[in-house]
Amino acid sequence: MQYIVTFIWSFLLVSMLNYVVSSVLGADFDFQTAIVTSVVFTILVFIIGAVIPNESTPEAADNH
Repeated sequence: MQYIVTFIWSFLLVSMLNYVVSSVLGADFDFQTAIVTSVVFTILVFIIGAVIPNESTPEAADNH
């Protein structure tokens, strides 16, 4: 479920960004570019999430 929701949010945000940037530049909005970019962005988010450790550092555990 997290994969689907992450893709939906990625798709919405990247499509919005693509629309705004294309409007500012005076270019045509390309829906296919938004889909491809959102898939790449989703994959990067999952890679970054896998690389970042979940456990806290010893310094953070001592302060609580």
